[in-house]
Amino acid sequence: MLLLLAATGCESTPVARPEPTAVPSGPVPTALPSVKVARVCASAPAGPAKAPAGAVTVDPAVVGDLEAKTESSPPRTTFWLRPGRHRLEPDAYAQVMAKEGNRYLGAPGAVLDGRKVNQYAFSGTAADVTISHLTVRGFVAPHDEGVVNHDMADGWVIEDARIEENSGAGLMAGARQQVRASCLRANGQYGMNAYKTGDSIKGLVVEGNEITGNNTDDWERRQPGCGCTAGVKFWAVDGADIRGNWVHDNRGAGLWADTNNNDFRIEGNVLEGNDGAALIYETSYNAVVRNNMIRRNTWVEGRASAAGGDDFPYATVYVSESGGEPRVRARTDRIEISGNVLENNWSGITLWENADRFCNSEANTSTGYCTLLVKDTARCAPPAIAGAPLYADCRWKTQRVDIHGNRFVLDKSVVGCTAGCGRMAVLANSGTSPDWSPYRGERVAEAITRGQHNRWHDNAYVGPWTFVAHSPDRSLGFGQWRGAPYRQDAGSTFRARDGG
Repeated sequence: MLLLLAATGCESTPVARPEPTAVPSGPVPTALPSVKVARVCASAPAGPAKAPAGAVTVDPAVVGDLEAKTESSPPRTTFWLRPGRHRLEPDAYAQVMAKEGNRYLGAPGAVLDGRKVNQYAFSGTAADVTISHLTVRGFVAPHDEGVVNHDMADGWVIEDARIEENSGAGLMAGARQQVRASCLRANGQYGMNAYKTGDSIKGLVVEGNEITGNNTDDWERRQPGCGCTAGVKFWAVDGADIRGNWVHDNRGAGLWADTNNNDFRIEGNVLEGNDGAALIYETSYNAVVRNNMIRRNTWVEGRASAAGGDDFPYATVYVSESGGEPRVRARTDRIEISGNVLENNWSGITLWENADRFCNSEANTSTGYCTLLVKDTARCAPPAIAGAPLYADCRWKTQRVDIHGNRFVLDKSVVGCTAGCGRMAVLANSGTSPDWSPYRGERVAEAITRGQHNRWHDNAYVGPWTFVAHSPDRSLGFGQWRGAPYRQDAGSTFRARDGG
């Protein structure tokens, strides 16, 4: 769904990194707590060595034992999977159809293995299922589908689990889903695809997980411009808490919220070494992004862009047609990006609007969707779109973004950059189509740059940062960025350092 972050087709080389336990030393404009995340893929806690009282024991020596015992047992049954490799029947559509309130607990060494035969592990619409201390691997879900919670049921809890080396998405999501202290690793498309039919995910928690190495099938190469990759992809999620995760070394973006998401809190995470942006917040609303360590992201996609002569400021935190909207109920009425450390990423934060992307336009890659302020897409057409309220409400707007109290550090010798990196930006393109669009020309560029309350202030910069305003060809120094007409970064400090 992303218009300008084109696929690169490149692979990243793993980089040795320090433990993700604390922010770097040095002054920052605001107090920043330590960021600590667990390496859960290397040392996940073991499950119960004995079956809990009343639990149904599942035997790995019996093929299909888990699905058969699930079918024959009542709802709210606890299943204890003994140590060993558990297998479903050798049919692509063999799967565990969970019942309401079921619990699936793995003993130490318990693995549910799809053997590259079964498409789905746990399915069904039953609510409030728990899966813990279990490794799920080797399933071959189709593109955009998931292995665990395939049918996007509500209230599932996935904790202390390992979901790895599957095709498609390791997880799908439903309302009230909680994913905690789990390893989502090396899945073919997403670690988790937080999408539910009917756009009805409310209240999602993603906490204390390691999300790494996903998109092994390199979908942007297979389907260029698909916008169908990330460590985690969120679609139309209303209310999400994403905290204490280690999101690293994914092919593509780390976290990507795409289309009519709202009310996100992204805090206390370590986002590092992802080929693309650490975070994309696209055509969405109202978020808090604070106290995260964000480092060494966008090297692959940024370098490929620069090599191809693209002058777009490829961001590490990319806010695309997203902003604060008081009319959409949330815990905040803006996008606040504060208290983060961004260290040696390809670039910094880009605020962007595509002037040709709005409800009912060909450039709206969220096909069939309109903003949360207009329920009927067909209303966004001439002549009504040229007047109030549709002129404002038919466009996803990057507005009310408050960027403050962050520390931005850049050493070009670490990044390996000679051109195209180290930029902070607020910009739009010149509107061109369709011919009836009321947003043609420089209207949107002027609005995002000077009229929509987007503000940097009280940040600290270390390194050779430059700034872009209005359009990609308008590059500014720190003094120009702070002066008229932009007047950004009041109260901020700038210390240039030649990193080579």
